[in-house]
Amino acid sequence: MNPYVEKWLGEHTDDLTAWRRHIHANPELARQEYATTEFVAAKLTAAGLAPKVLPRGTGLICDLGPTSGPRVALRADMDALPMQELTGLPFASTVPGVSHACGHDAHTTVLLGAGLALATVPELPVGVRLVFQAAEEVMPGGALDVVAAGGLDGVSRIFALHCDPRLEVGKVGMRVGAITSAADHIEIVLDSPGGHTSRPHLTGDLVYGLGTVITGLPGMLSRRIDPRTGTVMVWGMVSAGKAPNAIPRTGMLAGTVRTGDHETWELLEPMVREIVHGLLAPTGVSYELEYRRGVPPVVNDETSARIFEDAIRSAGPDVLADTPQSGGGEDFSWYLERVPGAMGRLGVWPGIGPELDIHQPTFDLDERALPVGVRVMTNLALGAG
Repeated sequence: MNPYVEKWLGEHTDDLTAWRRHIHANPELARQEYATTEFVAAKLTAAGLAPKVLPRGTGLICDLGPTSGPRVALRADMDALPMQELTGLPFASTVPGVSHACGHDAHTTVLLGAGLALATVPELPVGVRLVFQAAEEVMPGGALDVVAAGGLDGVSRIFALHCDPRLEVGKVGMRVGAITSAADHIEIVLDSPGGHTSRPHLTGDLVYGLGTVITGLPGMLSRRIDPRTGTVMVWGMVSAGKAPNAIPRTGMLAGTVRTGDHETWELLEPMVREIVHGLLAPTGVSYELEYRRGVPPVVNDETSARIFEDAIRSAGPDVLADTPQSGGGEDFSWYLERVPGAMGRLGVWPGIGPELDIHQPTFDLDERALPVGVRVMTNLALGAG
């Protein structure tokens, strides 16, 4: 443990809690994080640093340490979710219908603390870039805004932490390989002349077509794709018709297809289109398919993962933990399309009581995780040399 970082934490752990609660009580949606950006920029500026707000006016980057040689980036996301908070906390969201239900308030606080702690270290071994990113929760995500603004220019490696409500506080999870999944959206609108249910042979039976795709597409994908890739296709919405004796003229299906394998992600869209065409061609039902690619999987390369593991071990003897791959998507993956890096899981479960999942209105986290995150993030910078 670095003595300068430990000194900073000894003086400012209560500040971490206060900052997190301030951000939590004042959540802002994607690309509207103006006050959060201003809050972070003011703290960094007061410490003698020179943050640069990104061109859209939300999100910022801030460089520390040597201006030449390798530069490591540390990233946090800042945006909240369009969800009413139901925690009943005294510092609960003051914005109706908006809340920090994914832990981005903690991510921002941890990176802010890490940056301020690193600013007290007399000589950093490498340059460090703090990346406070807007708009992780939407597509296209804010990571692409950072890249477009030159936020990765000169960066040799990038790291991030994400809250894990199933990992006990005091632990940080790491794995080599995919830690999240690609997440694409599929929407299919079907059309038919319609007709009476007594005469399906005289029309295109739209509901039959819907059923064929509902079962056929996931089934065929499971036979065409290696199961070891963690690929899964699930429908979340289906609608058609109102009368039991009338074949409807239009219907709609929507769902997601996810995979933990980058090569499989590249193959999914043409494969989905081929399968849907083959399933519906004999039915006489026409259709339009919209396939919206989301984000690639976050794949931790081995070198970056080992650096991350060393940073976690340096935070304490029992901090490092294994972590499974998640089926969720994360736009941190766009950075890894350009530079190597890794994402770790910050344990925020108190160890007793229910494991409150992210993206739920009751989600909360154990604030003892904040200094743990600061230690790991600063270790990533200090150990990179």
